[in-house]
Amino acid sequence: MARTKKYNAFYAQSGGVTAVINASACGVIEAARENKDKIGKVYAGRNGIIGALTEDLIDTSKESKKDIAALKYTPSGAFGSCRYKLKSLEQNRAEYERLIEVFKAHDIRYFFYNGGGDSADTCLKVSQLSEQLGYPIQAIHIPKTVDNDLPFTDNCPGFGSVAKYIAVSIREAGFDVASMSKTSTKVFVMEVMGRHAGWIAAAGGLAAEKEGDSPHIILFPEIPFNQDKFLKKVDRCVKKFGYCAIVVSEGAQHKDGSFLAESGTTDAFGHKQLGGVAPFVAQLVKDELGYKYHWAVADYLQRAARHIASKTDVEQAYAVGHAAVDYALKGKNSVMVTIDRKPTKRYSWKLGEAPLEKIANVEKMMPRNFITRDGFHITDACREYLSPLIQGESYPEYKNGLPQYVTLKNEAVEKKLKKKFKV
Repeated sequence: MARTKKYNAFYAQSGGVTAVINASACGVIEAARENKDKIGKVYAGRNGIIGALTEDLIDTSKESKKDIAALKYTPSGAFGSCRYKLKSLEQNRAEYERLIEVFKAHDIRYFFYNGGGDSADTCLKVSQLSEQLGYPIQAIHIPKTVDNDLPFTDNCPGFGSVAKYIAVSIREAGFDVASMSKTSTKVFVMEVMGRHAGWIAAAGGLAAEKEGDSPHIILFPEIPFNQDKFLKKVDRCVKKFGYCAIVVSEGAQHKDGSFLAESGTTDAFGHKQLGGVAPFVAQLVKDELGYKYHWAVADYLQRAARHIASKTDVEQAYAVGHAAVDYALKGKNSVMVTIDRKPTKRYSWKLGEAPLEKIANVEKMMPRNFITRDGFHITDACREYLSPLIQGESYPEYKNGLPQYVTLKNEAVEKKLKKKFKV
């Protein structure tokens, strides 16, 4: 009996990287190797989807079993990511046709795209065009975003570790400020990521387990900023507790929808660039109340902090990558792997799926009942949702006092197409 032909797979990382996106990559590659009788090689796109467009592919079969396993403990994107948004099929069909051309040349029939909402949209379009051109591609979206804003999944891989980092950081900073507040800093402001959804800011609220604990105030994108109300809250906190610790989302907005700190520029995805809301808020407190302040911007540190990653997050990130391969081998197409919370008293979860046409370019915001009535903190319902996501530690190996992370060889696959493609 003739053996069924094996086809190759393409995997790429997209958008902002996380502390656990490589765990998803590990899941994909290990699952493919477990099914070597059905899948040939896994080619990774160097610098995300750009690697596919420019035929700059990485042969992951050249990496040792040990190094692939080490990805589970290594932050950022091992193959390089990118902020490159493919236009619509109508606007630039040539880009999608180029993808199919590259996939044909390298016998690729499985497309695994690891990213957020824009990546889900790209994954959907690749699937649609493959049908139109008669070249079958099974496109599976692997969720990843620290913003936790993808719909149809209980939470997003990458978020749990950022949430843990933010909760730990604001708790530790709170102890620092409290110890100095009598004669020094009275107000501390920490800026976190979250353009439209306040999930990361909300995670800071986990650090406050009793009255007076840091943070005292959280500023969410979902709640319009009220300057007078905010300043009164800050003043009350300082007078009652001796200091005030604040977590502010980068996407905090005025009532008219404009950002508190808008720089006037846009990024590659067309999103408005934000210019730093922490110094804005801190200076406002200084000007209006006269309190000495300090501010910090977590920035890349929050999403790169693999040394304090959530064990739950690591396990889920690996699981969605592994499941993507399993789903493809079962014939599934144009779906995203989801994490579904089970309705049990003790937290547990399972994997599911959702159609990409319902996910692409849709953001999941914080429910209003997760934010206190005054708009400055999280409710018990929010705490119950968030708490399981930061549970457990999954420390990397340490040597000479430093975490040991893997750097792959990332050997290039020989190009087969004469025509070059500029991006």
